[in-house]
Amino acid sequence: MHSAEHSFTGWYKSSFSGANQGECLEVAVGHPDVPVRDSKTPHGPVIAFSAPHWTTFVAAVVDGRFDA
Repeated sequence: MHSAEHSFTGWYKSSFSGANQGECLEVAVGHPDVPVRDSKTPHGPVIAFSAPHWTTFVAAVVDGRFDA
């Protein structure tokens, strides 16, 4: 984990985030790793995935592997 104080730029809300459900992720583009943060706490911690791990995670979300 990284502190959000790092100067990651290019944040955008993930298309997989819920509209008004409070389950919103933001992802920053243009970095060697893929920084991810909770949109409700933009100054909170950032998790940085390697590009291959991020691709695997997104594929699992799309496949519904995290559905309750």
